[in-house]
Amino acid sequence: MNDTVHGLCRDLAAELLDRGWMLATAESCTGGLIAASCTDLAGSSQWFERGVVSYSNQAKAELLGVDPALIAAQGAVSEVVARSMAFGAARQSRAQVSVAVTGIAGPGGGSPDKPVGTVWFGFSVDGRLFSETVRFDGDRAAVRQATVQHALTRLLALVRAA
Repeated sequence: MNDTVHGLCRDLAAELLDRGWMLATAESCTGGLIAASCTDLAGSSQWFERGVVSYSNQAKAELLGVDPALIAAQGAVSEVVARSMAFGAARQSRAQVSVAVTGIAGPGGGSPDKPVGTVWFGFSVDGRLFSETVRFDGDRAAVRQATVQHALTRLLALVRAA
């Protein structure tokens, strides 16, 4: 974990602890890297509730309750799926906060509409859903690392604003 990610996790932990809130993650393209970054901190069990790696479409449906019809209609890398993943992570846990990521880390799998580096983020903070998309440059490792850093940065801002 780089120093920036470590600092983000430390700051997020402080904000969650101040509120008595727990965090759940739902990850596709990052394969659990957000959860791993959070749980690298000692004492994370006080604020990190669970993480789900839902890499396949079937896992998104079974573990998070994402409607397979939404995936079929919009694709796994879409706003509606990211929001559904974030909602499902919060609903299936005791967490008040969740973050979900679904994207195309590459090197293959991209399309003109969804090029490699496209990532959708879903956030649930105290019952409110937020989403956004970002396109990151670089190879697979760079896209995944940038996704982790962006997810934590945005989540921290949303928790602070709540």
